[in-house]
Amino acid sequence: MAESDWDTVTVLRKKGPTAAQAKSQAILAAQRRGEDVETSKKWAAGQNKQHSITKNTAKLDRETEELHHDRVTLEVGKVIQQGRQSKGLTQKDLATKINEKPQVIADYESGRAIPNNQVLGKIERAIGECPSTLRRVRWTGRLPAPGWGC
Repeated sequence: MAESDWDTVTVLRKKGPTAAQAKSQAILAAQRRGEDVETSKKWAAGQNKQHSITKNTAKLDRETEELHHDRVTLEVGKVIQQGRQSKGLTQKDLATKINEKPQVIADYESGRAIPNNQVLGKIERAIGECPSTLRRVRWTGRLPAPGWGC
């Protein structure tokens, strides 16, 4: 126990005040001495003001135009459904055959799908329709005349 010296203490590092603390302490000391201290607050300092309302927001609120995507018509859905049933396929079978999800076929048949020419082309080939029949129905809104030809 003779080797251990209990009286000596080693302090490795003592942290001083940060810059902000030193500044605030200096301001408080000056105020205590009665000196004039001028302070100014920065606008929106420490607040989340990045999402403030601007003139453009009000302009967008007044906008009345409704923007939406065009959907396939019910006639397209009927052509798909008739072609699928004539081949004896379920929606799931047709979807598997064209590498799509069954919900895609259900959406096309019910008229909820946003038209995609690539998917329509795959459906046409799978159900044996003339190429571009579904796309023609989509644009004109009616079935082609009998004998329209492939």
